[in-house]
Amino acid sequence: MNHTMTGETTFTVEPNRQEITMSRVFAAPRDLVFHVATDPEHVAEWWGPREYATTVDKADVQPGGQWRYVQRDRQGNEFAFHGVYHDVVAPERIVDTFEFEGMPGHVLLETTTYETVDGGTRVTTTSVFQSLADRDGMVASGMESGARESWERLAELVEKAS
Repeated sequence: MNHTMTGETTFTVEPNRQEITMSRVFAAPRDLVFHVATDPEHVAEWWGPREYATTVDKADVQPGGQWRYVQRDRQGNEFAFHGVYHDVVAPERIVDTFEFEGMPGHVLLETTTYETVDGGTRVTTTSVFQSLADRDGMVASGMESGARESWERLAELVEKAS
């Protein structure tokens, strides 16, 4: 089992499992964490590494609703991601799909839970991939560092808002 921790964000990538689990405790109430994590105005402020500017093209956070985020680097290159919300139970859980438009057809299913714990809210995202190759490709792409930075940015926003 590959289990790494930097700060408060943990990643779990187990051999022969088609998933990645990411977890962190945010020092704020669950309603606030859920709101900042899902509100389109806030998403653009925390989603993705700092070196990219994120634009929220769509964010219809309800079952059947679609989301699409576009990141731009300093050279103007664009990287887009999209998906569909399958289940939204505010402020407890979101189930959605995630697809990088640069590699169409590699869709993963994400389940994110928001749990009240001592000290705040534990957010856990489990991403299930279509194959081990897809999961390993995502790990090799550097998604862990980008996801860590995103959650650092989310933590900063949540702290400002609380």
